[in-house]
Amino acid sequence: MELEQEIFKIILHSGNARGFAYEALDAAEGFAFDRAEKLIRQAEEELGKAHQLQTQLIQAELNGNLPDKTLLLIHAQDHLMTAMSEQKLIERMIRMIKKLKLKGGE
Repeated sequence: MELEQEIFKIILHSGNARGFAYEALDAAEGFAFDRAEKLIRQAEEELGKAHQLQTQLIQAELNGNLPDKTLLLIHAQDHLMTAMSEQKLIERMIRMIKKLKLKGGE
């Protein structure tokens, strides 16, 4: 049961990170760049928590303390990797919005 709880925490923190990242994009679209940066930092914190849990599971596996892979574990890994990718893409999109704003956009 403890393993499942750790896996669900990875999913939770990954989902939180995605939510913050998309909120940041929404803020940037409204030119609220300070809010966008704050939300991106929150996303990074959540990704950090998920990544730390992932690292602990990897270390446990290397020490022979993790049971066979489960679909739930693979699902959590998918959530984490997707959140990481989306966050990086959203950060780039925010930079693009800032550049467009500086060039005389709305």
